Amino acid sequence: MLRRDKVPGRGQGPARHEWRDVDEAALVAARDADRLLASAKAHGADRWADFFGSLPDRLRDDDLRDLQSTARRARAAFGPKDSVRDSLPPDVTEPLLASIDRLLKALARREAAGEL
Repeated sequence: MLRRDKVPGRGQGPARHEWRDVDEAALVAARDADRLLASAKAHGADRWADFFGSLPDRLRDDDLRDLQSTARRARAAFGPKDSVRDSLPPDVTEPLLASIDRLLKALARREAAGEL
């Protein structure tokens, strides 16, 4: 059996489920991303459907280091010049924005404490 620190692609840090605040925030963000993805498909916003296609699963499954980049990628969709808000209704964009921001803050707190 492989030790956790010997699993390919996994760092030596804690397992994601050990950080309940981060894991819960990521799971909420994944559900919000699922709703946004469904809305993008329903509205024919193919560009955003492609952009968000893998993000819900990544938010559910990524390890801690990968989760940070996934959250940043999702947050990038809310840019000042090009935003998912311009194509989809606020009832799906705003909950995702809020949950991604909560996730990024939880990760930043862990990073500031030297845990990430």
